[in-house]
Amino acid sequence: MLVFTRINTQHPHYPFVEKLLHLSFPEEERRDDEGQRWNTDYNERFHCYLLTDKDENGKEELIGVITVWKLDGFYYAEHLATSPQIRNRGYGRQVMEALKMQFAGSVIVLEVERPDDEMSRRRIGFYQRCGFSLCMQDYYQPPYRAGGKGLPLYLMYAGADEIDSYYPQIRDEIYRNVYGVKV
Repeated sequence: MLVFTRINTQHPHYPFVEKLLHLSFPEEERRDDEGQRWNTDYNERFHCYLLTDKDENGKEELIGVITVWKLDGFYYAEHLATSPQIRNRGYGRQVMEALKMQFAGSVIVLEVERPDDEMSRRRIGFYQRCGFSLCMQDYYQPPYRAGGKGLPLYLMYAGADEIDSYYPQIRDEIYRNVYGVKV
């Protein structure tokens, strides 16, 4: 059974989490290590979850990481990565189902690349099969680092019939709390 364990940087498996974030996301799609560590240890809105399961022998197996922000009126799933050793074993879907159960009754929002290529379309399709809907409002991800470039993306959501009517509040809440952008 998949387990979400909220961890800090003192947890013995935090190096696995940090290495997986480096492996899974290019530098421009994640904050620097110091900022990530600060959020993990001190930011009450930020939750870093180690994902584990038991293997066939009952031994703990490291599955991945998901970072989630508790924002005003919704949860924002920022980074999800699974270990290359367990990919294609159905864990992505299990993580999304567990995430929805973990935050049942709440709106969950995440960012996705625009469907400009086959991989992006497949990723959107995956989230849709997991019960997320695509919001077609223009969304621009601010840069994580000074001097970096932002990305045109879309938001996807679960736990609500729609988010268009309060999209500006969602966007501004993400901008302020996650990216430190004054709106």
